[in-house]
Amino acid sequence: MKVIPEKWAEINQQPVISFTLINDHGIEITCMNYGCIITKIIAPDKNGNYENIVLGFNRFEPYLTNSPYFGAVIGRVAGRIQGASFELDGKIYRLCKNENNNHLHGGIKGFHHVLWDAEIVEKDEEIGVRFSYTSPDGEEGYPGAVHVQVTYLLNKENELIISYHAHSDKNTLLNLTNHTYFNLSGNIKRDILDHELKIKSDRFLELDQELIPTGAILDVTNTPFDLRQGKKIKDGIMTNHSQIELVGQGYDHPFVLNTHHDEEIVLQDPESGRTLTIETDEVGVVVYTGNQLQSGMDIYGVPSRKYLGICLETQGLPDAVHHPHFPSYVLQANQNYSSVTKYKFGVLKS
Repeated sequence: MKVIPEKWAEINQQPVISFTLINDHGIEITCMNYGCIITKIIAPDKNGNYENIVLGFNRFEPYLTNSPYFGAVIGRVAGRIQGASFELDGKIYRLCKNENNNHLHGGIKGFHHVLWDAEIVEKDEEIGVRFSYTSPDGEEGYPGAVHVQVTYLLNKENELIISYHAHSDKNTLLNLTNHTYFNLSGNIKRDILDHELKIKSDRFLELDQELIPTGAILDVTNTPFDLRQGKKIKDGIMTNHSQIELVGQGYDHPFVLNTHHDEEIVLQDPESGRTLTIETDEVGVVVYTGNQLQSGMDIYGVPSRKYLGICLETQGLPDAVHHPHFPSYVLQANQNYSSVTKYKFGVLKS
């Protein structure tokens, strides 16, 4: 069990440090202090071949300019905020509009575009990095100075545990997630259409033309969104369901989870035998199948294209500030925000 730090680049005369976490079973997770971005996860297939299972870049510079949030922590608020404004405590706050008329993933200088402080964590059973950042009052239009800690821990059970902690000096909004794109084929040999996804969820959110929740919470029964028994990605998205077509022939939808820390999200690739089991205390997960991935990017030597990765973003329900029947993501002043998501890497039993 060890953590290997290495200077990777510089930004504004500050060092960008990558950290590689390695456990006793050969699992490797590489992340950096810029955006808390996870750049690589090395995990074995059913034959013991260790390969990378996430999307990213060989160089630092593309993360600055054309990365579709690869591997990053998203904040202050994950997802879209309709109209790039909200009312809180009787005051209207206006945010930057960085997707059409709306605010997406924390804005132009979201948490994915800042340099975080980093501290190595080394214990007998787990190793990792604790990142911290203080977002000043008014950053991107949000009220309150918010101090955030994000900790990545890799343990001997081949689990990555991401813990989020925060507090604010004013009432504000906070909804954090990680935006890693997974591809369990290994070294991006195939797309994710033959991956199988199982989610313990009876309900999903309907989206409008701008991919904002309408407020309707729909039953998954007899729809491509029924993933309770598991389904190949292609079997769900190669349909003419209006919500599938709306987002570019795929998933880009929030699912309301039935249960927590109970193997509620399972992704597997039968060909490689790799499995990913995700457990969380968050109310939902946004499933995004890379429908909007643009061509022209070099992703570890592979040309980018649709369906090259899948995001499983555990979080509060998007645009909850405009839907009172959604669980609130208002963080009260001087109250503690805490959330944990666990990713377990395994292989199918033969």
